[in-house]
Amino acid sequence: MTTTLVDTAAVTGTVHPRKGRRGGLWRAILGNRKASVGLLLFLLFCLAAAFPHLFVPWSHGDPQAVGQFPSELHPSLQHWMGTTQLGQDIYTELIYGTRESLIIALIAGAGATALSVIIGITAAYLGGAVDDVLSMFTGIFLVLPTFPLIIVLATYAGKGSLAVVIVVLIVTGWAYGANQLRAQGLSLRNRDFLESARVRGERRSYIITFEVLPTMVSLILASFLGSALYAVLTAAGLQFLGLGDSSSLSWGTMLYWAQNQSALLSGYPVWALAPGLAVALLGVSFALLNYAFDEISNPALRPVRRHRGKRAHS
Repeated sequence: MTTTLVDTAAVTGTVHPRKGRRGGLWRAILGNRKASVGLLLFLLFCLAAAFPHLFVPWSHGDPQAVGQFPSELHPSLQHWMGTTQLGQDIYTELIYGTRESLIIALIAGAGATALSVIIGITAAYLGGAVDDVLSMFTGIFLVLPTFPLIIVLATYAGKGSLAVVIVVLIVTGWAYGANQLRAQGLSLRNRDFLESARVRGERRSYIITFEVLPTMVSLILASFLGSALYAVLTAAGLQFLGLGDSSSLSWGTMLYWAQNQSALLSGYPVWALAPGLAVALLGVSFALLNYAFDEISNPALRPVRRHRGKRAHS
């Protein structure tokens, strides 16, 4: 009599939760054209920020140095985007400005997301008076007029240095994500796997860290992307208004100096359009990546799309 060993996972179709989440994440990104384009754009910006000399092999020294080239040159083979009124190569500044712009987006996005996770999940899991206080605190930040508050904080706290801009973006950008995470946490609070963890005598910190958070990874990533998108656009707006450090090199400060020197009226639109387009493309990359995480955090979206595809073919 022969005994046949059968892989139960193959029969039941079950997958290890962590492997399933990782596989679902990559399938969602690679299977979604918009998300794939977003990832490609994001990696391109990361490469330009980490290794700008690969994109500007002829650059030597400080890209902001005055008088390196003849001033006010139009785009040519030697200067792809022309030069500024101070003799700086616009394309070189654009590439080297990627680093600060990306740093602002990633650090501010990560900080706002961390604050969202701490406040949102703590409020949902603990409930009671703690939930009431934290929800009221979140609600206040949701109804505050954000951009005027940002202008006030950036103006009177540290004269718009990079650290101040990042802190201001974190303080004003966490509330929406916290509200979403609290709502998701409330739906999980009485699930069986959390009840069993309480029965085992696990501490609250353990349950939140190892039981609740892993089930919300896709929503947390989506919250990070939304916060990073907010940081990119808001930081560029602050720097354009002159509320950042005008001596630093970023896309926002490029917009500030282009506006200050009346680039559009002087017949040098590339000086203003190039950094504006770069800000838009980085924002688009974050927005497109959100499509993949939306599919993971809301599984109802996936069958709807499949059915629509089948109906289109029938």
